[in-house]
Amino acid sequence: MVMTRGTARRRVAVAAAVTLAGCSSSPGGAGAGDGASAGPSASGAPAKAARKDGADGAGAAKAVAEKGGRLGGAGSACELPVAFDLAAAWKPKKIEVEPADEENPLAEALADLTEQGTVRMACEIDAKPAGNIGFLRVWRGEASDRDDPGAVLKAFTADAPEAKKATYTRVEVGGLAAAEVEYTVYSELLEEEKRQRAFAVSTPDGPVVVHLGGMDTAEHTAMLPAYELAKRSLKLG
Repeated sequence: MVMTRGTARRRVAVAAAVTLAGCSSSPGGAGAGDGASAGPSASGAPAKAARKDGADGAGAAKAVAEKGGRLGGAGSACELPVAFDLAAAWKPKKIEVEPADEENPLAEALADLTEQGTVRMACEIDAKPAGNIGFLRVWRGEASDRDDPGAVLKAFTADAPEAKKATYTRVEVGGLAAAEVEYTVYSELLEEEKRQRAFAVSTPDGPVVVHLGGMDTAEHTAMLPAYELAKRSLKLG
């Protein structure tokens, strides 16, 4: 039977989450960004208060989280073509996937989970220490790939399982031409759609995508201030 990449991802997600935990800054791992939240949001307000903005996240999207450090430069947890501010208490971790071999049969599945569209996951920033369940993830393309940011995002969204209702916007981020997308994916665990958001920029070292997911739309909304902080502070590294 032939499986699409999206189908394969869903079938290996549970097993892969266990292995990716070794790459994560917390026991939840990269595949565990879908739990419940009980603590404060990245902006310092309780998660329940952040959710009062509603499912559209209008208020949260305008808020910017308190700065807790900077990521992307030489010597930082993840060296990237760009640098941006981290929300207070969010913890970054470089993503490295080992080559597949007989002693590591999940490596091929993990490699597939860390590739989406034309980019590969390079870093994930864990929100759990700040009281939310989810990650801000950074994806990188090849240095030779100078695709338009909108094209990079369309390929990224098209490769997301169950992606729907995608809305693309041309923006400027850090003085760079950029694009942003908002869309939904269906959560089989929760049996409901949840919102996702990402922006892409082109750099001399290849495209960079910054993506925010979350357990559900409420968690996504609560974490938007951290996403906005990254977007507003991003510069070439």
